[in-house]
Amino acid sequence: MPTSKGAVELTPRQSRFVDEYLKDLNAAQAYQRAGYKAKGNAAETNAARLLRNAQVQQAIQERKAQRSERTKVDADYVLHRLVEIDQMDVADILADDGSILPVREWPQSWRRTLSGLDVAELWDGQGDEREQIGLLKKIKWPDKVKNLELLGKHVDVQAWRERHDHSSEDGSMTPKPTTIQLVAPDDNSDA
Repeated sequence: MPTSKGAVELTPRQSRFVDEYLKDLNAAQAYQRAGYKAKGNAAETNAARLLRNAQVQQAIQERKAQRSERTKVDADYVLHRLVEIDQMDVADILADDGSILPVREWPQSWRRTLSGLDVAELWDGQGDEREQIGLLKKIKWPDKVKNLELLGKHVDVQAWRERHDHSSEDGSMTPKPTTIQLVAPDDNSDA
């Protein structure tokens, strides 16, 4: 199969497997969607074997990098967005009198991140005598605790991971040699 410069050579079915795998990271499903036939647990076993293939692994990494370049979504983007969500302040969308500003006046972070916005008209009376007496606006913003949890799991933050120092006294990662001292039994012992 012809490839672009630096790309890994795969069979057409392996290439399809890589594309399918990158959709949902479900190897067994990708294996079947790529056209491989397997019964029972064989799809999981064969997919795992395919994932261990060095050329398939390299193709997955290359295509992930291409996707990140194409979409401009990478770890920095995700971290930036999580920080942006963390810094959202309800005061940014409220007028001085406490009413909600028109959506077009909201900061972009609010407009991109809201989970929901419900507006209900409140009426009094019936038929032609009916009169609008207000609007009920419900705004659902992102789960700030979940957002902080995701921030805390970021590889550079590691807020929720215990740290263990495995270095030796000399600063290297080389374990200290262990000495075992054999002691001869006393003459008075039962041994």
